[in-house]
Amino acid sequence: MSLWQILRIAAGPVAAAAVLLFADLDPARPAVTSAAAVAVWMALWWLTEAVPLAATALLPLALFPLLGIASGGAIAGAYINSTIFLFLGGFLLALAMERWHLHRRIALKIILLAGGRPAHLVLGFMLSAAVLSMWISNTATAIMMLPMALAILSRENRNAPGADGASGAVARGLGPCLLLGIAYAASIGGMATPVGTPPNLIMLRTYNISFPDAPALSFGQWMFMGVPFALAMLFATWALLTQVLYRRDLRDTPAIDAGALREEYVALGPTSREERAILVVFVLTALLWCFRSDIELGAWTLPGWSGFFATGNLIDDGTVAILMALLLFVIPTSSKSRQSHPERPAAILDGEVFRHIPWAIVVLFGGGFALAEGFVASGLAEYLVSGFARLEHLPLLLIIAVIALGMTFLTELTSNTASTQMVLPVLAAAAAAQGLHPLFLMLPATLSASMAFMMPVATPPNAIVFSSDRLRIFDMARAGLFLNLIGVLFVSACVYWLASAVFQIDPGAPAPEWLHAPPAKVSGDGS
Repeated sequence: MSLWQILRIAAGPVAAAAVLLFADLDPARPAVTSAAAVAVWMALWWLTEAVPLAATALLPLALFPLLGIASGGAIAGAYINSTIFLFLGGFLLALAMERWHLHRRIALKIILLAGGRPAHLVLGFMLSAAVLSMWISNTATAIMMLPMALAILSRENRNAPGADGASGAVARGLGPCLLLGIAYAASIGGMATPVGTPPNLIMLRTYNISFPDAPALSFGQWMFMGVPFALAMLFATWALLTQVLYRRDLRDTPAIDAGALREEYVALGPTSREERAILVVFVLTALLWCFRSDIELGAWTLPGWSGFFATGNLIDDGTVAILMALLLFVIPTSSKSRQSHPERPAAILDGEVFRHIPWAIVVLFGGGFALAEGFVASGLAEYLVSGFARLEHLPLLLIIAVIALGMTFLTELTSNTASTQMVLPVLAAAAAAQGLHPLFLMLPATLSASMAFMMPVATPPNAIVFSSDRLRIFDMARAGLFLNLIGVLFVSACVYWLASAVFQIDPGAPAPEWLHAPPAKVSGDGS
């Protein structure tokens, strides 16, 4: 073991010990400091990859009970939840596409539509991911886009000459750039609509409960703000990735020959029965995800299909993902396919597929949930959130920027859903106390909750693209840090100028009369 490896391993526990010994964050609650120490340890090991990322994700199971933060049973339960099964079911769909080569067919079609230049290809994928995530979860979006991207990268690495020539550029440039673009676009697109991501819905609910006499925020108003903001952020992200961070590598990556591409597409032959079946399941899954819950369109409500079941409130996206994935284990393959390829299974998927699930990423993802559970159980989350309420002496634009910055980096290590549920009621109370329109405080926190781009555990799309094993954590941390800071600027400008115009709130106007009523207490439902 090298000296550098020893230093990286030692950095985590040494930093944690320093926090425990010298940072008494809340004397009345020692668990606050203990949880902060574990968070510092995990962050250092994740950033330096001192040990495998999944191994770091297991630290809460060992340390939280020892430090009195939470019981082993409570923390173990955080590792398996509905989001994990959404990931698992979606990944089974993706593996079915890969086994039967449907992902190659779709990927080739996307390349033909987007054009052969690498930067245009990245933009095509990012636009597709952003549009999808406006209506379905960013987890589902990333799962759908990943196998298509991997098919393109496998094709380019296979066709590029020489390990140190163009294929090296593909590995260094197009691969990370495309995968990061998909993950980031899936998170950014969700901010464009009220239903795109849970923090948006939590903000609308918290706002309505805290200020029942305030004018309602409509679906259309949100989109007038959210769509321009998401588009601006999307193109800024694309420019950062393709024109700054990976410009040289993309320049060395040859453009894709459209003629050869069409020949390759034609060589795939007619679509097989298995491909058609997978595509039908895939599309049905997306539609079921999209229309599961009611969609509020101003004064009109589009009822979700789950409402037709007496127990519809028990159904979530994970339920849909597992149900549709199970269909692939019972849909039989054609006799023609089994005759030409005797090794193929009797159904589209069989038990062999579970050997290809990235279980290390499941554990890594679960570790993020466990850390968030520790933040709440220890009181560390409440301690961090309380700082947002002490900003009254700052200029409004600076207050917005501080909230955006704090929320962005808070959600690097905690669930954005849990964070918004904790933060928004505090900010609603702070707005009432300071005589500010609550949207000036609540909107930047809501938007920034979806803009944690540095860590694989920060958002499900980050974890999903990281599961491809084609990204280093350095790639994600470097691009994510720049993007986090850019996001703070964009969020601040959006809330101060664009949202002011859309929601007709004037930063210099007197506080509205309905603001003086004390905000109601909002209880989170974990959605």
